Amino acid sequence: MSSCWASVPQAPPDAILGVAAAFRADPRPNKVNLSIGAYRDGEGRPYVLEAVRKAEARLVKDQPGHEYLPIGGLEPFQAGARTLAFGKDGENVAHSRIATVQALSGTGSLRIVGEFLRRWYYGKTEKAEDRIIYLPAPTWGNHHKIFADCSLTVRTYRYFDPKTGGVDIAGLLEDIRAAPEHCVVLFHSCAHNPTGADPTRDQWADIHKVCCERGVCVVFDSAYQGFASGDPEADAYSLRLFARGGVDGKGQLPMLLCQSFAKNLGLYGERVGAAHVICADEEEAKRVKSQLETIIRPMYSNPPSWGARLAATVFGDPELMADWAREMKMMSGRIGEMRTKLVEALKKAGSTRDWEFIKKQIGMFSFTGLTKAQCDALIKEYAVYVTGNGRISMAGLNEHNVDYVAQAIHQVTLKY
Repeated sequence: MSSCWASVPQAPPDAILGVAAAFRADPRPNKVNLSIGAYRDGEGRPYVLEAVRKAEARLVKDQPGHEYLPIGGLEPFQAGARTLAFGKDGENVAHSRIATVQALSGTGSLRIVGEFLRRWYYGKTEKAEDRIIYLPAPTWGNHHKIFADCSLTVRTYRYFDPKTGGVDIAGLLEDIRAAPEHCVVLFHSCAHNPTGADPTRDQWADIHKVCCERGVCVVFDSAYQGFASGDPEADAYSLRLFARGGVDGKGQLPMLLCQSFAKNLGLYGERVGAAHVICADEEEAKRVKSQLETIIRPMYSNPPSWGARLAATVFGDPELMADWAREMKMMSGRIGEMRTKLVEALKKAGSTRDWEFIKKQIGMFSFTGLTKAQCDALIKEYAVYVTGNGRISMAGLNEHNVDYVAQAIHQVTLKY
């Protein structure tokens, strides 16, 4: 039977979610999933935060119902998200100057921000090649797709130094200096994905200075606040540095923030996020928020409520925030331990490579330097599932599989 869809080709599998699907279908009992960005406990099980469990119990008891939220989302959630990112009202920036909307986690907030930039930052720019956004090389794969779908031209700046396993700060600064004035530049606020390499505070100061010199519009992607170091305040350093304004607090760079609570609250499937735009004053913030809502309305109308209510309940209760802070330390601490254990296990397996950079990286991921052929061999020969760029999720490692994974990595680096 013929169909008007007969010529539609099969899309290639997603670089990350496709690997996860292959893992689920693999019958081998020794398989290990190091591809997906989701926290696992020491037994390899999904983990629900105690703070979230307590918040769930309260919401079930209070029965808030399932009415529509406003287009811009739940106001208590928006307020909590602003405070987490930017500090208390007036501490680094007046909250009345921030236009905030609830979004569908990180992906949704990036999509809203990309569309907002196209309409209102590059609104009078007719040619797509002049609507430029610079992304770090490498970056989360979905960044390229999201901004391309917003009719922005994606370029990259140097970020990762494979020789050191850290940030190529000289290349980064040189590329931003060479970029067109007033272009858009995206940074990961902490726990860079996929590399796990973050700038130091001194390097952030240098980045901030160069951005001010070039007058660029800065977009931050914040998916791991609290999860990176175990300290949400420390992980917000870059956000608050830029939010305070230009050098010495003079002037204000255009700044937007895309925020996700999938990782740090464990609300992966609830799609809880926020998009923020720092404005000149309260009146401007109201107008900007109205335009963000105009983007949301035909896209998905309004956001889901359950996850936002959970997050708002945690943010609004000092006891739950204290529970959350303890769990952040525990989760980030376990990942730090697995970094050390993996390096030790690689040495024990006989690897003569210098893997010490893995211990210096931070957050959920490590950029191992494994080649595509080596990654393919890990999957085919050892059932160790990783993405093709050599990124591994440290959260997938535990006491039971770290030695096996180290042996597998050692063997593929010898053979391929």
